[in-house]
Amino acid sequence: MPEPAEPLSEYRTGSDPRTLRDALGCFATGVTVVTCLDGNGQPAGLTANSFTSVSLDPPLLLVCVAKNAASAAALIRASHFAVNVLQTHQQPASIRFAAKGEDRFGATPWSPGEFGPPVLRDSLGVFECGAHAVHEGGDHHIVVGEVLRASFDAGLDPLLYFRGRYRRLHFD
Repeated sequence: MPEPAEPLSEYRTGSDPRTLRDALGCFATGVTVVTCLDGNGQPAGLTANSFTSVSLDPPLLLVCVAKNAASAAALIRASHFAVNVLQTHQQPASIRFAAKGEDRFGATPWSPGEFGPPVLRDSLGVFECGAHAVHEGGDHHIVVGEVLRASFDAGLDPLLYFRGRYRRLHFD
């Protein structure tokens, strides 16, 4: 009988961009699509996994948006935005909103939220926010929003991202 294969493992240390990116990829995250209306009233949005709660009182959250993202200018100027937390069946939307040159909203079912920003249909959760602050964070904008409305569907499972790949929850 053959011996079991050794598990693949790798240990690296350093502060170079590749090591940093790979180490940060060890933190499993949910996947969101952040949406708003641009200055012309057209929907804009992008995929982001840098998202977190900041405060419950007042209710604040933040998302980090790459400064070179096509929708960055619209998001930092918007009076309202939505964070759409994606569920497992929305992986195509995540890919679409991360790609350049895609018709993001033409192929993704959405409707205007209560405060105006596009809300993606069938999302696991949605946070509609009023703009609270924008901070500089290296090559990203840190966009802080005041949560005006939150909704979720407890019957759905989250789309996860870990070590550069989409993942799903596994329960035994």
